[in-house]
Amino acid sequence: MPPKTAIQPTRSEDFPEWYQQVIKAADLAENSETRGCMVIKPWGYGIWEQIQQQLDQRFKRTGVQNAYFPLLIPLSYLEKEAEHAEGFATECAVVTHHRLEAHKDEETGKTKMIPTGELAEPYVIRPTSETIIGAAFSRWVQSYRDLPLLINQWANVMRWEMRPRLFLRTAEFLWQEGHTAHETKEEAVEETRMIHRLYEEFLRDNLAIPVIPGEKTENERFPGADMTLTVEAMVQDKKAIQAGTSHYLAQNFSKAQDISFTGREGKIEHAHTTSWGVSTRLIGTLIMAHSDDDGLVCPPRVATQQIVIIPVTPKADTRDAVLDACEALAETLRGHRFHNEPLRVHVDSRDIPGKKWEWVKKGAPIRIEIGPRDLESRKVCLQRRDQASNEKAFVDKEEFIQNVTDILQDIHDNLLSAATSFRDENIAECADLEAFHKHWEQDNPGWLLTPWAGSSDQEDVLSKEHKITVRCLPLDKQDEAEAPCLVTGEPTKARALWGRSY
Repeated sequence: MPPKTAIQPTRSEDFPEWYQQVIKAADLAENSETRGCMVIKPWGYGIWEQIQQQLDQRFKRTGVQNAYFPLLIPLSYLEKEAEHAEGFATECAVVTHHRLEAHKDEETGKTKMIPTGELAEPYVIRPTSETIIGAAFSRWVQSYRDLPLLINQWANVMRWEMRPRLFLRTAEFLWQEGHTAHETKEEAVEETRMIHRLYEEFLRDNLAIPVIPGEKTENERFPGADMTLTVEAMVQDKKAIQAGTSHYLAQNFSKAQDISFTGREGKIEHAHTTSWGVSTRLIGTLIMAHSDDDGLVCPPRVATQQIVIIPVTPKADTRDAVLDACEALAETLRGHRFHNEPLRVHVDSRDIPGKKWEWVKKGAPIRIEIGPRDLESRKVCLQRRDQASNEKAFVDKEEFIQNVTDILQDIHDNLLSAATSFRDENIAECADLEAFHKHWEQDNPGWLLTPWAGSSDQEDVLSKEHKITVRCLPLDKQDEAEAPCLVTGEPTKARALWGRSY
């Protein structure tokens, strides 16, 4: 009989339920009383804080500045950009009243709050901010000398979600949205591509998640954009998650919202704009990419606490000495830096059973146990979350202190290597339509890379038949040796990556 795991069911038994149980066991988040919305608990929000801070540093190094814009967007703003508004129409939450009045029900005696004071114009709770930020840009830009504008905001957005899933799809979620305006198309396209590369590097270097960078097809493009670039991650059930997008919006929004300026030759021109963003969906991607049947596995750079020290105090008379040793070690470790950030170290001095398993399930990258015997031998019990939960090593304390950042980097590298191998093993090339159809009959089929020169309608037919999408046209696969298109037979150098997704 196989050993019992901390998370039931296991990944192989029921992946969606396993995912929910990992979140519960790691104490990351929970469903709230507001349907489709979540409460992000401290351990989960700590991960988001690390993602936010580390991404923010990257953005600012490119010249981007942070600002904040209203949550409520006048409906008329969305109506100015019809294609954009239509793309979000079914997900919009609308505010129509500005006051509540108390009314007592004569039959039940209960007081009800009735909306009154109808607004002259409804407001949409922001599903994204292109329209209202565009309105601000139109006030800020007068001359080519005012460009480029490089703005980001960290905010919450709302897209009414009928089938919520914690972190992956919730009605309200947290994100960053960058918005930029440029004098020329070339500058705007370069900004779009630069941010796209930044997302790819961040997921690889900070979250240990390898992604496929590519361009969305016209069917999958952001509403109102001329080009959408994406980074696509494969998780352990072989489905895809769109982990981040960067959009070249051309002059579509600037013409609708009059983001115009006096150009170098004295003529009125419209700016070329971009938008780009990632969200708390990154936490869901992280969970599904790395975690195991004992709980969360968190990459060291974004872990709320990178090292948890657990005092082992079987006897009361040694408790104080062990605790003092643990606190001293923690203080020493906090003086070390990992990727130029002080180590985050926690001493769990609670007198409760089962502490070890709590930190296993929470995914702490390194667990250190120190007991009375370790004080004498000057050793510590080292346990790594990228290894089996019962695997441990007794190492010299000074040696551990000296090598701690190398150990954290090794954990990151192991997670990235495992995720990359898994992804590559589950992407197959396919040039035959019959084999293409047969592939999707499997329960967890992985992705297919196919020659592609088909139309949007042909793409739509295949997508609906198999409940798949073209995840992207991979950037490094668009100049391959000519091969017949999967559908039309027309010779093409382009390749499309197909998969099922969250």
